[in-house]
Amino acid sequence: MSLFRLDASIRDEGSHSRAMADIVQATWREENPDVEIVRRDIGLHPLASTLWPLAVTGSQLPEGDRSDAQRDAALEAAALADEVLNADSLLFAIPLYNFGVSEHFKTWVDVMITQQQRLVPALQGRHAVAVFVRGGAYGAGTPREGWDHSTGWIKRILIDVWGLDLQTVELEFTLVGVNPALDEFKAMAEDMRVSAKREAEEIGRHLVAVPSPTDINHVD
Repeated sequence: MSLFRLDASIRDEGSHSRAMADIVQATWREENPDVEIVRRDIGLHPLASTLWPLAVTGSQLPEGDRSDAQRDAALEAAALADEVLNADSLLFAIPLYNFGVSEHFKTWVDVMITQQQRLVPALQGRHAVAVFVRGGAYGAGTPREGWDHSTGWIKRILIDVWGLDLQTVELEFTLVGVNPALDEFKAMAEDMRVSAKREAEEIGRHLVAVPSPTDINHVD
């Protein structure tokens, strides 16, 4: 088996999304110590903002009419798609920034969609895990219900556009202990952290049990 992991946090130390994804990955590797893990860190090493427009405009031109920059963008987009297509399972660690989709993740998705004909139906039913981390609380009945404009969009892409078999680990209130205005929610935040950690461990074990798509579809 092989795992592709994508991190979108702009922080290394202290990142809650990385910590939760680490749990999924570590649990998965307990039974698979020698398998390949391919990582793409778009938070600390973001894709160039020009990559998507170059890949898009180049795809609309005959090969001979493309600029060198457009050809390079097409090659990079294809390589990014290969990382996903060559993996048996996928792990995404994505924090919520400013109530919307991280620009790093949005750029990655936009570039990947230039490879849509390769991605679909190849990714249909492939197992994926998304770790969603939010500093505040955005559930029903909270003061900021409906302010999370990221999670729903990402699920739409991963499930409906690419057809992934997606499981999620969701952790909220990570700013408790950082923002004094949230101190009254310390007990609730700790319960959420414990629950998310347990879910991450359970999902990591589930990754072990899922047959590889390459095994299922193999023709000798």
